Amino acid sequence: MKANIVIIGSGISGVSIAYNLAKKGVKDIVVVDKSYISSGSTGRCGAGVRQQWGTLMNCKLAKSSIDFFEKAQKILKYHRDIEFKQEGYLIVAEDDEEFNQFKKNVKLQNSVGIPSIQISKDEAKKIVPHLNLDVIHSATYCKTDGHLNPFLMTDAYYVAAKKLGVKFYFYEEVKEIIVSNKKIQKVITDKHEFYTHKVVNAAGGFAKEVGDLVGIDIPVYSENHEILVTEPIEKIQGPMVISFKKNIYCQQVPHGAFIMGRSDKSVEKNHDISSTWKFLDEMSKTAVELLPLIGELRVIRQWGGSYNVSPDRQPIISDTKELAGYYMAVGFSGHGFMFAPMTGLLLSEMILNEPTSIDITDLHIDRFESENKTNYEQSVV
Repeated sequence: MKANIVIIGSGISGVSIAYNLAKKGVKDIVVVDKSYISSGSTGRCGAGVRQQWGTLMNCKLAKSSIDFFEKAQKILKYHRDIEFKQEGYLIVAEDDEEFNQFKKNVKLQNSVGIPSIQISKDEAKKIVPHLNLDVIHSATYCKTDGHLNPFLMTDAYYVAAKKLGVKFYFYEEVKEIIVSNKKIQKVITDKHEFYTHKVVNAAGGFAKEVGDLVGIDIPVYSENHEILVTEPIEKIQGPMVISFKKNIYCQQVPHGAFIMGRSDKSVEKNHDISSTWKFLDEMSKTAVELLPLIGELRVIRQWGGSYNVSPDRQPIISDTKELAGYYMAVGFSGHGFMFAPMTGLLLSEMILNEPTSIDITDLHIDRFESENKTNYEQSVV
């Protein structure tokens, strides 16, 4: 079976790339996934979309992606509500150190048109009345950040891509990528052989393994990050509340439940996505300390999902000099969902040798050949 391009992974990044290529007129696009659409990191994410970052590239990706999300329902002609609500992100500072860093972050964000502001803790309490002011110093707030349903947003891309002729193959695992004379020849799955000269690695938590199939050492690893969701209640919180030092993000989704997550520095680098009592215990303590009313809610369920982490916690959106026709959208460090519109657009431009909408030289895989080329993103939970 011939294919113009094979995209490995049907999370939101892979589906967005497929849609953007098809929209530009590319035919015979194939998306392959060993499970179902959104079955990996996308379907296990925290459903937040924010622009408050500490690196220029992440700010630019986020700002342009939010611009798309605001019009996505209309652009993609999707038949359902994607549940996009812009009620902001409130990022709390714990001390003077964070206050000073956030001041720099806001200046950077404002420089690319992100309307974030730095506010006092009293101003923060007006936005989220149940905040415990005894444990915070101040905050930043961006009113155009918000919530988006990952399943519906990905489905919107999927439906639009299918209308444009993209072919999807689910429950089909890529076993080999045949390379000859430094050129891709075909992709072999457990069900088909696709003859192609172009492959996109959008495999999320398994990005490194897909690199290994062609002998490319992608400097990423995967680790489990857990999330829980509570029973739904009447609306009491608009924005997502984040604390980097307290290691928590927490928001109330449109149907009333609270969704919250945290990282674990001791977690092993592997593909485990199980749930633990340790997470539930630590998450509960932190949530109640920062947002005391949360303590009254019952937990409905919890789950784990993979962060595919790069050395500088910025994505790798890149081709590679090692193998012509091999592209990658990997290493999003837990934030691929919110960058997906720009990921799809930028990779489609790169594949078609068009000027990219944003200069993404700093996101090329080659940046890790020199430590001086990397800019570490600190604004990650």
